[in-house]
Amino acid sequence: MKTIVLFGASSAIAKAYIEHLQINVPLYQIVCVSAKSTEPDGSVVYLKTDYTKQSLAKVTAYLKEQNADIKQVIMFNGTLHNKTHMPEKKLEDLNADYFNELFSANTLTPLLCLQSILPLLTHKTHCTITALSARVGSINDNKLGGWYTYRASKAALNMLFKTAAVELARRAKNTKLVLFHPGTTDTVLSKPFQKNVPAGKLFTAEFVAKQLFTLTFNNPHIELNGEPAYLDWQGDTIPW
Repeated sequence: MKTIVLFGASSAIAKAYIEHLQINVPLYQIVCVSAKSTEPDGSVVYLKTDYTKQSLAKVTAYLKEQNADIKQVIMFNGTLHNKTHMPEKKLEDLNADYFNELFSANTLTPLLCLQSILPLLTHKTHCTITALSARVGSINDNKLGGWYTYRASKAALNMLFKTAAVELARRAKNTKLVLFHPGTTDTVLSKPFQKNVPAGKLFTAEFVAKQLFTLTFNNPHIELNGEPAYLDWQGDTIPW
């Protein structure tokens, strides 16, 4: 069955994306993977995971049992702040616990999700695999400084996806990796920073979901060139 897999499916953007899929590709099976328990809903299957390698192996096993024909994978996983730490304004703000938490959520987890999908991929698989990155993960675009840990975690994610793209070109040549910057979206993640967002640049989750679908689902402009596309919400390429 043609299948779309969504990791981190409890996020606001993911929920909006599920609704968009149900309208636009109603015949596809949607498999949502999340740390939260959710009851099945029509064409949507929910799988609970703690994102360890062992737990994600159960996701792989389920997809194999279903003979899933993977057409799209999106990792919505990520975090920016917690109850005790916000993005750093200066070097003195660096904190090892915050650093490790963000690298686990923003960098390692998406790669483990990609690893769990790998057994389903062959040269015959035509799909896109997308992770939510950020413009601040661009080394060339960094003109303001600050936000050390978040920047580094997204830059590391970008590097890991570039590395994985080289491998997939040899193992699943019709699979395209995408790094997507959604812009500032009206979610819990962005709440503390919304007052500084220019007018018209705070997006709804529904708008971001629509853009994400347009840019990553059967987009004829995405080339199979052995490296990821690094795109913003408008479809413009972000410099590495």
